[in-house]
Amino acid sequence: MVGGAKYKVARKRRREGKTNYRKRYIQVLSRKTRLVVRRTNKYIEGKIVDFDPKGDIVKVSAHSIELGKKFGWLGSFNSTMAAYLTGYLLGKRALEKGIGSAVPDIGLRSPVKEARIFALLKGAVDAGLKVPVSEEVFPSEERIRGEHVASYAKSLKETSPERYQKQFSLLLKRGLEPENYPIHFEEVLKRIKESK
Repeated sequence: MVGGAKYKVARKRRREGKTNYRKRYIQVLSRKTRLVVRRTNKYIEGKIVDFDPKGDIVKVSAHSIELGKKFGWLGSFNSTMAAYLTGYLLGKRALEKGIGSAVPDIGLRSPVKEARIFALLKGAVDAGLKVPVSEEVFPSEERIRGEHVASYAKSLKETSPERYQKQFSLLLKRGLEPENYPIHFEEVLKRIKESK
């Protein structure tokens, strides 16, 4: 263990791997509204946040679990498709509240091209929110619609039905055949667009 008279213990949130204070300091100095994206093992969520010395103020938020409760989403709540839909819902809500732009805040996550975090940002951009992010990092339309999952499920169903049942058991239990992912995605996206 490091010690000595000059050793300084890092702040608790830094030790826990929750906050990069250098990055946060730069974002706070900018005084810009942030689009905060956070992902867990099961869900993904986005928030539009303003800085306040007493604590950040959340203006608008969207959580992937809402997709199932309000819009009938039967797929995974942590997939690229769910991330895009959550981002679209967030962008729509932000525009309704009069928020037109935000800068991305992905926290301690590494910015990996075509990651789920960027799928959420693409959803927000497609909804009409202005977010300064390069289109090169967004996932392809095929991945966002779930066509890669659908084609894999279709081939797996033909070659190995037992493995198909085991691998997609959760989706099948919810009543969604994985080869219908793109159709289901479009239905849910339409419901979000029509919602008030």
